[in-house]
Amino acid sequence: MTLFATLFPLLCWFAYNFGVPLVEKRRPSLSVIMSMQRRRWVANATQRESPLDAILSGNIMGSVSFLASTSVLLVLAVFAAFGQVGAVMEALSSVGMTASYSKADLQIHFVVMLAIFVLSFFAFTLALRQFNHFCIMIGAMDHTGRVTDPEIDAIAQLNTLAAKNFNNGIRAYYFSVATVAWFASPWLAIVASLVTVAFLIHREFFSSAHRLAASATVIASRRDQEKAA
Repeated sequence: MTLFATLFPLLCWFAYNFGVPLVEKRRPSLSVIMSMQRRRWVANATQRESPLDAILSGNIMGSVSFLASTSVLLVLAVFAAFGQVGAVMEALSSVGMTASYSKADLQIHFVVMLAIFVLSFFAFTLALRQFNHFCIMIGAMDHTGRVTDPEIDAIAQLNTLAAKNFNNGIRAYYFSVATVAWFASPWLAIVASLVTVAFLIHREFFSSAHRLAASATVIASRRDQEKAA
């Protein structure tokens, strides 16, 4: 039970990343809706020569870079905890949170936490690299109106791919909360993982942001169709 509770947040994270794309085939998520807006962003960027797109891209890359650096600090913190397992057990005992774990239990749990933060680091750095490629492609576009739809689609898909990796790294932080709950109780870690999954599903498919983004996308699509007609 202890080992299952240790691995459960990691399993929920993988299951969510695998299951949501299947659900998106029937109902668009917030990420899918924002992908449509990313395509509109690139299409509009072809019609203007201003620093606006560079500023927007820079802001996004700054956020990704900050979270990637934070992941490195968390990885180092977990490594430091490996050498202080006894002290960690005493600290947790002082607040009544060890739940009769052995030293081996804590070491295995630290390995799981390390895996989560390492994977989040790779997700953020990959997203940072892809956003960097997106900036280059935005800068390389011809602003004389000769950019083709396939080129716009390719640039927008690169932006979407970077956002997907960024979101994957963010979810690692969410599920790491469940790994912290494990120190209090294995059952609490399981409950926290399930609550995190429910929270993410609500945010992606049923939140106010989803409804507002969908409405804005529909309105923009209708306006584009009217212009084309």
